[in-house]
Amino acid sequence: MGDIHEDILQRFFALQDLGYQSFQSKLIPNLAPERMIGVRTPALRQLAKELSKRGDIGDFLAALPHRYFDENQLHAFIVSLGKDYGETLAAVNAFLPYVDNWATCDQLLPKAFRAHRAALRPEIERWLASGHTYTIRFGVGILMQHYLDEDFDPAYLERVAALRSEEYYVNMMIAWYFATALAKQYDAALPYLERRRLDVWTHNKAIQKAIESYRVTDEHKLRLRALKIKKGS
Repeated sequence: MGDIHEDILQRFFALQDLGYQSFQSKLIPNLAPERMIGVRTPALRQLAKELSKRGDIGDFLAALPHRYFDENQLHAFIVSLGKDYGETLAAVNAFLPYVDNWATCDQLLPKAFRAHRAALRPEIERWLASGHTYTIRFGVGILMQHYLDEDFDPAYLERVAALRSEEYYVNMMIAWYFATALAKQYDAALPYLERRRLDVWTHNKAIQKAIESYRVTDEHKLRLRALKIKKGS
């Protein structure tokens, strides 16, 4: 077993798919194409399971920032596999400042968070107040993933509605959050659209995504269509 960084890059280039690299470059335009090797997601997930058992995996996780997008994806998958809440939270907080694209942000889905939702709440507030595009996106994503069912609190809707950003990837996540809230907590979420609590772009995008969802009833979709804000209104 050699240096873990060298081992990972050797594995990456052995798995390189140039067609997939080109496809990814179009999906994530803010990253330079040369930062993408082109390793497919299932292969990265398998590598994460394998490498997470290595005694020197901490060396890779500590080597931030990574050069390649694929390294960031692998990093997100490894952290997501962690079982210890405290260790996983520390790893997430160390990694978030270096997350530089929506895909890595959205692949960071720590399993250890599921059983610690109460303890996680102050962390979420820190993420939302961070000022960093993908840390804010991550915080909204965690609220969407974990707090729209049995742990729902209407205060979360208020907190997300209060966010204001010029960043596309933040506003898209806010829209996604409200679209999901309309599917799961319709009565609580609807007033935020009726009272136009979101900026116009995010408001309309949330309605669009909710209308596209099979989890929203036809009756609710009819109401949402009537709430779309038209130019000049």
